[in-house]
Amino acid sequence: MNYFIGIDIGSSSIKVALLEGETGNIVGFAYSPESEMEILCKAPGFAEQDPEMWWEELIHALSKLHELTKFNRNEIAAIGISYQMHGLVCLDKDLRTIRPSIIWCDSRAVEVGERAFDELGHQHCLEQYLNSPGNFTISKLKWVQLNEPEVYDRIYKIMLPGDFIALKMTGESNTTLSGLSEGIFWNYKNGAVADELFTYFGLDSGLLPRLTSTFGFQGGLTTVAAKRLGLQEGTPVSYRAGDQPNNAFSLNVLNPGEVAANAGTSGVVYGITDKIQYDWESRINPFIHVNNSDSKRRLGMLLCVNGTGILNSWLRKTIFHNTPYAEMNAEASKVPIGADGLLVYPFGNGSERLLGNKTPGASFKNLQFNLHGRGHLARGAQEGIVFALNYGIEIMKDLDIPVHTIRAGKANMFLSEVFSFSLSNASGCVIELFNTDGASGAARGAALGSGFYATFDECFKGMQPATRVEPDKATSDRIGEIYHKWKMGLQSQTK
Repeated sequence: MNYFIGIDIGSSSIKVALLEGETGNIVGFAYSPESEMEILCKAPGFAEQDPEMWWEELIHALSKLHELTKFNRNEIAAIGISYQMHGLVCLDKDLRTIRPSIIWCDSRAVEVGERAFDELGHQHCLEQYLNSPGNFTISKLKWVQLNEPEVYDRIYKIMLPGDFIALKMTGESNTTLSGLSEGIFWNYKNGAVADELFTYFGLDSGLLPRLTSTFGFQGGLTTVAAKRLGLQEGTPVSYRAGDQPNNAFSLNVLNPGEVAANAGTSGVVYGITDKIQYDWESRINPFIHVNNSDSKRRLGMLLCVNGTGILNSWLRKTIFHNTPYAEMNAEASKVPIGADGLLVYPFGNGSERLLGNKTPGASFKNLQFNLHGRGHLARGAQEGIVFALNYGIEIMKDLDIPVHTIRAGKANMFLSEVFSFSLSNASGCVIELFNTDGASGAARGAALGSGFYATFDECFKGMQPATRVEPDKATSDRIGEIYHKWKMGLQSQTK
């Protein structure tokens, strides 16, 4: 029997899955830690994590997986990695971390990126990079140079979070083409590293690791790594992708017109196109998709709402006293559609690309002390997240990106019937929920990258639709009325 391990490096936890290659079944799953990982916030808009924490929690998660499944390490054929996108990991010449990682939701570099967007010219940036440098990894690196010059002078290599974990496993310093695009390190027009953007920022493009394939041999486990992970020395790492491209891959979203969604800490809608296109305001962000090739262009158009699951988590900790999410969802379901007039704006997790990198903060509108209880807060929050995602879906449709059917894993906020039902009726889309997640997708990617699966089609055996949610006209009309009020309130906040 051939087994494949998938790893998902999130900002809340590290998840691992065990795939039985012959059947396509996920036969084991584990995560660590039990509570959410710490995000360091040293100043407003800052968000950092210690990369070594990811590594230690990965060790714990794999130990749990072994306890649950008793897998034989000699039967692990390959490993795949999914990871939180856009983070910056800085390493010295000994490939040791110099400072905590500046992670995806950190907004300290917004002004750096916006200044570059204006000075280089919007048309130039969009034609060359398809994005504003915005708050992406290259702008975070410039922030380090400006504000921590002694740190910048010690940097030998920079990496994305998944590159760092691969380095810890294999000793190899490399990244992928998709990874270069997510950091705004790639010039689409030239088909090369964006050297002119590095020059503008006064940065050294030699800090980037070398390029490796998304699918294929990326290195084998070192003796030290194998011992710590409880795996066989030399086991290949054969797949790596950012969490959103990987989520789309895990849902078999690979071709134009197909759309994936995810509602973890952040909420994402990710549609595939074969065209070079961009949003003039850089609210929707194109990146190179996992199956892009010279003969078949595949870009993922990413809409992101930072304040999704983290809003639900905040409510759980502060209002619901750590009540299980299932009970929160049950309380939300007892409240009528529209939460008796309560409108929630979920923008409390840093700057929002969807809003032109503004940081309006989260807010609750029309809160009535004699009417609204915590069930209203739960439902209002879920509806507010849905409305934020739908606001972005409208922008995607304006860009001629078709959004008719949305595929998602039956996980995180999609476990809530209120959330799934509201999103379907707000967007007018059918939602198909599958029994998959990021770690499972990474395991399937490892099987394809190792050659065990010969085609993309083979990757998805064993994966069946779990639930199908369809809009109905009466509910869509009602939610549409509430969304219109929500949207008017948003526009007044962000003028």
